[in-house]
Amino acid sequence: MKRLSTLVLAASLLAGTALAQAPDGSTLVIAQSTDANTFDPANISSRTTSNIAEHIFGTLYDVTGDGEIVPFLAESHEVSEDGKSVTFKLKEGLTCHDGEPLTAEDAAYSFNRAADPDLKFTGNTPGFIYSSIGFEEAVADDDLHVTLKLKNKSPILLGMIGEVFIHCKGSYEAMSPEEAAQTPIGSGPYKFVEWVRDDRVVLEKWDDYTLEPGSFDRLVWRVIPEASTRAAELMAGNVDVITNVAPDQIETINRSDKAEVVPVQGTRRIYIGFNQKDKFAETEGGKAIQNADVRRALQYAVDVPTICEGLLGTPCTRATGLVNPPRGNPDLEPYPYDPDKAEELLDAAGYPRGDDGVRFTLTLQSPNGRYLNDANVALAVGQFLSDIGVKTDVELLEFASVYIPLIRAHDAGPLFLLGSGGATWSALYDMADLSAVDAGTNYTEWKDEEFFAGWKKIEAAQTPEEEREVINEMLKIFYERGPWLLMYFQPDFYGISERLDWEPRRDEHINVTDAKLK
Repeated sequence: MKRLSTLVLAASLLAGTALAQAPDGSTLVIAQSTDANTFDPANISSRTTSNIAEHIFGTLYDVTGDGEIVPFLAESHEVSEDGKSVTFKLKEGLTCHDGEPLTAEDAAYSFNRAADPDLKFTGNTPGFIYSSIGFEEAVADDDLHVTLKLKNKSPILLGMIGEVFIHCKGSYEAMSPEEAAQTPIGSGPYKFVEWVRDDRVVLEKWDDYTLEPGSFDRLVWRVIPEASTRAAELMAGNVDVITNVAPDQIETINRSDKAEVVPVQGTRRIYIGFNQKDKFAETEGGKAIQNADVRRALQYAVDVPTICEGLLGTPCTRATGLVNPPRGNPDLEPYPYDPDKAEELLDAAGYPRGDDGVRFTLTLQSPNGRYLNDANVALAVGQFLSDIGVKTDVELLEFASVYIPLIRAHDAGPLFLLGSGGATWSALYDMADLSAVDAGTNYTEWKDEEFFAGWKKIEAAQTPEEEREVINEMLKIFYERGPWLLMYFQPDFYGISERLDWEPRRDEHINVTDAKLK
């Protein structure tokens, strides 16, 4: 293989001029690499958007940074004997941003609206959340009690609904789809003020919020795609928190006396998806990756530890599946880098090199700037695959307006780089991306019958030990013939202003309601 260093793009020099004014003591500024793409709570699917939305909307229950599941808008819940009905009691005195009381009718509406087939939502709520918990409908029993009806008992219900945003029935029934996407009316500690595309989103504290409010009166979420510019703005004092600090900028930030970089072992699964959609099988390469033997061969072609060391600036252990350690299958070992074995397996699968040295050709699509050094990671993977005769052309795409629509439509590929958010609290949450063949988050359209049959076995499990045995079986199937070229769990580097007292979480949730000035 060509030396990995030739794949690294030249590091940009830190910008020398400030782009904005420093925030005052009542304003907190957070910079992310990409813009939001919608604020309709039923269509939100990206972490960058959810980070903002979590401050606008409340949820019935919430998951803390330590993985503890706690009440939020609800104060308690009761589960029916068969586990198929769960009734939540709301806290009293809740208010929507439109000034109306927040009742069980609003909560039921929020759940049912996302499931309405006529509205054709494609966000996380109707996608992997509903398919993973078997959601059927929500019913308002009275002003304070809402019941979720499920197809089956769900052991991960409370954690999963921590991502279902509660909104206000009266306002949303009066809004057009375009208005709902652009002007959210929520139930959380901050209300929406403005969204200037590709520049900023501004929120202000909601005065009538009856739960614990945030410390800052105003939150500004800036969009700064370039890592060097984010770093420069942080060191100039114009930004309080930045994401995705480039490894080559860590030392400079730490020496600035204006901020420091806090490393976190993240839970986001970075992988290369093998898209099994029928349209990709019309090409030789797209047809080849529908063969599980070919997909397994390609696992040996990519030197993931070297990619981590060279492009992420930190050692890593290659992933063995969908689940964050230590909740994965303990019997699985990461695929080693063994290009000779990769070539041997491709030969055996019926894909020898041609006279030009090429076995078949693929396109690898990737975002440019959404994940830590994602463009260079994609280029490196493309080179590793090309080295074993799988000629790989890499396309780098803008994330919010170009890449996300392709992902949502399952049209990225036939190879695509993606980072799927993971959790600290449950193996089943991490596996919920593939909760059903038709799950919205089954972006590869993988249809392995044995794997998906495992979900019924989990429903039938009588003990945690039985459930764990099924989980391990499913993870072994995924390891051996799954639709992901396994990469790594992304390390996260946050730049934090010296004026701020705040600790980042492992799961990429940027919740700043507990942030304070020192």
